Amino acid sequence: MKKTFKTLLVFGLAVIFALNVQAQDEESKWSLGLDLTSTYVWRGTSYSGPSIQPYVEYSSGIFTMGAWGSQGFDGFQEMDLYASLGFDFGLSLGVTDYYYPGTDYGNKMSHSFELNAGYSIGALSLSGNYIFAGEGSVGDDLYFEAGVTVGKVDLFVGAGDGWHTTDTEFNLCNVGISSSKEIKITDSFSLPVSGSCIWNPDSEQFYIVGTISF
Repeated sequence: MKKTFKTLLVFGLAVIFALNVQAQDEESKWSLGLDLTSTYVWRGTSYSGPSIQPYVEYSSGIFTMGAWGSQGFDGFQEMDLYASLGFDFGLSLGVTDYYYPGTDYGNKMSHSFELNAGYSIGALSLSGNYIFAGEGSVGDDLYFEAGVTVGKVDLFVGAGDGWHTTDTEFNLCNVGISSSKEIKITDSFSLPVSGSCIWNPDSEQFYIVGTISF
């Protein structure tokens, strides 16, 4: 059932992509970038220390697809693919393939496929995520997050189960505050930087993370 659903989902996204490219009336856009982060923390869990995180992304109309990776100086690696649709009224729908090098790419044990849904209105954002296929996680994992922007800072709280918590039971795992700014280097070049303070009530871990984006 999961394999059939995954196949239909991938096929559906491919059809949407093809139709969107054909019907687009605005310029397509490729973008690439690289982040240097002090600690790779995802949804309240630290996966590695200082890391280089490159990405390549293509967008056309409401469609976006891309590849994102994390290479830790301690050897940890993660290489993900994603595709999403973003609508003007704040809704976004997507799918992400999480892959951790070290095992064969074609091995289903190496992947976890996740459905992503998000909605933002004004300063408020909500998201829900569900692992629907692959065997790289506990299985059927859920994660929900709510965020609000207050002035120049973003407050967020997230909860999940499966690979998000220490005992796989549903629990709060990601509570924090973040902010960002641009440091002016020259008249034509600024360097985006961001910082976060993250508390994981489930694992009782606290992180301070700084990131520079290029």
